[in-house]
Amino acid sequence: MPPPPPQFPPWRPTSTVSAEEARKFAALANEWWDPKGPFAPLHDMNPVRCRFLRSALCSAFGRDVRAPAPLAGLRLLDVGCGGGLLAESLARMGAHVTGIDVNEGGIATAEAHAALDADLAGRLTYRTAAAEQLVAEGASFDAVIASEVIEHVASLPAFCGALDGLTRPGGGVAISTLNRTPRSFALAVVAAEYVLRWVPPGTHDWERFITPEELAMQMEESTGSQQQQHDSASGDGGFASTAAAAAATLTGPLRMRLLAGMEFNPLARSWSLGRNTAVNYIAWFDKPAAGQVAAAAAAPAGTY
Repeated sequence: MPPPPPQFPPWRPTSTVSAEEARKFAALANEWWDPKGPFAPLHDMNPVRCRFLRSALCSAFGRDVRAPAPLAGLRLLDVGCGGGLLAESLARMGAHVTGIDVNEGGIATAEAHAALDADLAGRLTYRTAAAEQLVAEGASFDAVIASEVIEHVASLPAFCGALDGLTRPGGGVAISTLNRTPRSFALAVVAAEYVLRWVPPGTHDWERFITPEELAMQMEESTGSQQQQHDSASGDGGFASTAAAAAATLTGPLRMRLLAGMEFNPLARSWSLGRNTAVNYIAWFDKPAAGQVAAAAAAPAGTY
């Protein structure tokens, strides 16, 4: 008899998890580490996204990008970690990485693979959980990474808010995803899924793709504590001390500071970073520390 279909918790309407999207990846849980399997594009992409993340994290936290373990001591969260492709790479750069995913099968695969490398012991933790569950627990990280995940979530505002809630002031968020353009439809959906069969048909829904401009606006609208602090300090009861306390803990919204296109060369089957964001892109968002909100708002965004 075939195994029963994977069960998912009854997520609340405010959940970031799409059960339909989660089921797609649950069916492939045992194939994460097959470099020629359905996750081959992520295997090919991993070096270039790691290059961007190493550079962005070292810049944000004053690290030497050339050091043997440039991310040593940083606490990172990999949201939607799947089988651990990215989480393991970040841990090998010295970071303490927590990987979360809503699919138990993917987490089991990630744990089994990490156990094969003794050098990863103590630097990798995996959990079957959604981002909002860790927010409710009060978890906080130096940086939060959501790579090839945001196009699969149920609620974009809720997901962006959860990423913000899990990032400490002074930290940052990295997101890689697919742009919503005619070119991405032709290459990432039609060609990759139905012509070349690099990924299973139905893996992506083009209407869920998000442009860099939309992502930047959504992050600013869904993050930061300005509105909450304003509400708490604008009453009629002489709340001067409350207003002062609010100002001291004010954190601004996550703002895009770095943006790079991830370009695929089908002949060499290799990826590179560049300015072309028409299909794949990766971005870094700063979360200003308390007292740095005004300065952070004035700082311009840049390209990788």
